[in-house]
Amino acid sequence: MGISTWVLLASLLFVSVSAATQMNVTKNPADELVAVLNDNRTAHKSPALYDNPGLGCIALQYIKAYQGDCGAVGGPDAKKPADSQFAETFAPNCGVEASTLSPITGRLLGCETKYVHPAQAFSNILIESSKSLEILYNKNHTQVGAAVSGSDGGSPYFWCVLFSSGKTNSSFVAEGGVVKITRPGCFSGANDECSGAYDWSRSSRMWAFFTTALIAMGFACGL
Repeated sequence: MGISTWVLLASLLFVSVSAATQMNVTKNPADELVAVLNDNRTAHKSPALYDNPGLGCIALQYIKAYQGDCGAVGGPDAKKPADSQFAETFAPNCGVEASTLSPITGRLLGCETKYVHPAQAFSNILIESSKSLEILYNKNHTQVGAAVSGSDGGSPYFWCVLFSSGKTNSSFVAEGGVVKITRPGCFSGANDECSGAYDWSRSSRMWAFFTTALIAMGFACGL
């Protein structure tokens, strides 16, 4: 096998690995979730809500507080983070000024073992009862923040929407005007391309395969 053939095979393998690791990537499922939510509100003659990135990041921190315990979401064992965590943990982790936190007027939270598209998550996971609809169409909401995250980049997947009645230009304000981007997980309003379904462990395995294959081809070519 000549060196030119080896380079061609390596290039093809690189393209295959790149395609495999990117196949689940979307622009940002949390943004898509907010779009679906606002479409439903306007169809119900309710005003669309402002997508606040500070509140979106808080929603992601809210998810992380469950530490991957899907069983703590809904049902008789349902739990929720303490209110004190918003100022003590969530806001600092997002770079949001604690003094700008506003009342949370509602939340929608769901957890599943597999990743689904935002529209499905909205209809099948988050909106599951008449109470969920009451929260969705509540007239006290002025802004929204959404987040989606897998546990350590994989299953289970959490979906969270937080609503607030705060003023859109003066609540959940980030220090320096930029909300901290944290991983794993995505939050809305950040103008950040992100994939809630991205499996970093799968990516690592694919790159390990890619590296091993290159070494093997190198030995075969006598390099």
